[in-house]
Amino acid sequence: MKIQILQLPIVFGDTDKNEQQILHYFNTYIDDDTEVVALPEMWNNGYDLENLNATADKSLQRSLAFIKNLALTYHVDIIAGSVSNIKDNQKYNTAFAVTRAGQLINTYDKVHLVPMLNEPQFLSAGQHAAEAFKLSNGTLVTQLICYDLRFPEILRYPARQGANIAFYVAQWPTARVKHWHALLKARAIENNMYVIGINGCGFDGYTEYAGQSIVIDPNGETIASLDQHPNCLTVDVNLEKVEQQRQAIPVFDSIKVNLYK
Repeated sequence: MKIQILQLPIVFGDTDKNEQQILHYFNTYIDDDTEVVALPEMWNNGYDLENLNATADKSLQRSLAFIKNLALTYHVDIIAGSVSNIKDNQKYNTAFAVTRAGQLINTYDKVHLVPMLNEPQFLSAGQHAAEAFKLSNGTLVTQLICYDLRFPEILRYPARQGANIAFYVAQWPTARVKHWHALLKARAIENNMYVIGINGCGFDGYTEYAGQSIVIDPNGETIASLDQHPNCLTVDVNLEKVEQQRQAIPVFDSIKVNLYK
């Protein structure tokens, strides 16, 4: 399955410029045989949290329409990163995904809000677990957000549901890039699955983001990665490796959920 990852320098507080930038990346990089395109976290206006009342999306109306148009135009499924989003009078960091036919197939509100970027001061935490969901080709995947990476429990559920790929959409800072690599690799190894990290890059005036988007196979091996610069990462993943790894090291058969505290 061919996947392309767009590593973007998110423009602080400017949805118009960010949409224009994403359109440019699609026009420049997306191949005809690509099945899935993935975007980073908070791509609509970055971490301009103090102005969310004015700049955040409203029940995904703008972001979903924008992504649906791209999915239909380029005939790709889109793991649409996440956006700042107001619904039910609360502000969330909301991830979502859309099929090549323009169907919304997943939404997930970030459960773990990152104190280092002041999310708890401005956002509400999601109240529902991340789920496995099917892409157009039937592949089961899941979608998580940045700080969720530090909490292995939240991936265990969709992995046990049969997810083959975990997409971690992020704005991970350069200051903690060693953690980015170590934790992504750990999540892949402990769940016998592909883990794909889609990160922003560049300096937004407050934080330097690491880039270094990466694809890790079920054995914990890096099969493709980027440096810190804006770019597109293209990779073919062999989903048979997931089943092979899960048969070779059957961790889910050995789980003792009743004993864990």
